[in-house]
Amino acid sequence: MGSANSASIQSEIQLPSKQIANLATLQIGSGRVEQREAIYRLSIAATDGRSYHDAQLYDYADGKFKLRAPLQMSLRARFSHNSDQLRGTAGFGFWSQPVMPGQRLPRLPRQVWFFFGSAPGNMQFALDVPGNGWKAATLDMTRPAFLLLAPFSPIGFLLMRNKTLYRKLWRIAQRTICVAENLINVDMREWHNYALDWQPHSATFKVDDQIVLKAPYAPRGALGFVAWIDNQYAVVTPQGNLGMGLVSAGEEQWLEIGDLHLEPGAKAPG
Repeated sequence: MGSANSASIQSEIQLPSKQIANLATLQIGSGRVEQREAIYRLSIAATDGRSYHDAQLYDYADGKFKLRAPLQMSLRARFSHNSDQLRGTAGFGFWSQPVMPGQRLPRLPRQVWFFFGSAPGNMQFALDVPGNGWKAATLDMTRPAFLLLAPFSPIGFLLMRNKTLYRKLWRIAQRTICVAENLINVDMREWHNYALDWQPHSATFKVDDQIVLKAPYAPRGALGFVAWIDNQYAVVTPQGNLGMGLVSAGEEQWLEIGDLHLEPGAKAPG
């Protein structure tokens, strides 16, 4: 999702809120962003996994995150492949890109989004939720409690390798980094309506007007909008398994989105 050495060009997409800047496009390798009437198609060609390919829409080309809760996102989307065949990562929502041009050190991740990751990727942040697949998800690693515990992470990784301790302690860790996740059981090749209500202390995800995740917490501060498809994967588990790489795909893959709306929302009661 993006590269510090890749140029972006401004798109013509206009959004209905004064709070939202115009979207820009990022095209790396075979990545292409095309407009077909009211539909935007993000695609990457078949790849052997030797080079990175990415097609992306985002609203922080100037390096500044501008979106804050309460904020509502809605759009229609479909993919070229279902979750068992799509390769790499893809999705849409709000995040703080960890690495950007001119940035000296990576920032800790914060995100509230619809996210897909394929095997061999394995980002297993939520207890009893697989580390790959099509998900609704939240994460905030900038919370003070996590920052205080971060120096002890090597010890934590060792403890998490004990299954009993993992099940007891990881529930606490999840709250510390604001993790909430749930798999989305739909055919990704079909058009679906996706909605996200991001509140200061919660987030509600809907697919076709049905709630798929009601997260009891959400990331703080400003985030940026992103929609993308690429051919990378990452491995991050509570047991300390870390890695990343590129995947191959035998044919073109794409994400199409339409009826994109980002609007300031009302604060939830309480």
